[in-house]
Amino acid sequence: MTPLDPPPPPRDAEAARCEGDAHDVALMGRVGAGDMHAFEELVERHQRAVIGTVAKMLGNASEAEDIAQQVFVRVWKSAGRYEAQAKFTTWLFTITRNLVFNEVRRRQRKPTVSADEREETTHRELEDARTVAPDDDLLQAELEEAIDRAIQSLPEKQRMAVILRRYEELPYEEIARVLSMSLPAVKSLLFRARTQLKESLQKYLDS
Repeated sequence: MTPLDPPPPPRDAEAARCEGDAHDVALMGRVGAGDMHAFEELVERHQRAVIGTVAKMLGNASEAEDIAQQVFVRVWKSAGRYEAQAKFTTWLFTITRNLVFNEVRRRQRKPTVSADEREETTHRELEDARTVAPDDDLLQAELEEAIDRAIQSLPEKQRMAVILRRYEELPYEEIARVLSMSLPAVKSLLFRARTQLKESLQKYLDS
């Protein structure tokens, strides 16, 4: 296992996912009928995953909550038409994908922070960490920072696939549905992404 791989799931992970999905679907039925308490529970169950995915996709945690809020606004507005044709999380991450990809493309048309500025900020944050963090903590922080930078360098579909696999531990089949790709295409996409990430992180992997 490398720092790029998700931890192995517990034996009963799939059963827990199925049970959780059934609960989400039931909540969506109540949300569709206008139940605000059900909606609040749904947000509490999934907002961390949505915010984390958006933050890792954009490399900017400060803007993640705004886009996550847009995701859940769409969930609320679409609840009356919702049909459980796939896992709830598949549908939720598809909405997240659409909004994030739109934001990525908007930034490409009108960048607000240059790559040099981002690198300078990262360097300054690591220098600050050196003054307060023990060696082991600093090395771990540097590794996580290096992984985040390497993921940020990937094309958007590869980036989304890696984030959903590594951090949200989604199975390949669900990632394929989120990205509207075939299963072999997603496996190929992740293979290429991991190859590029391993090249970028080789000095960390060697150590």
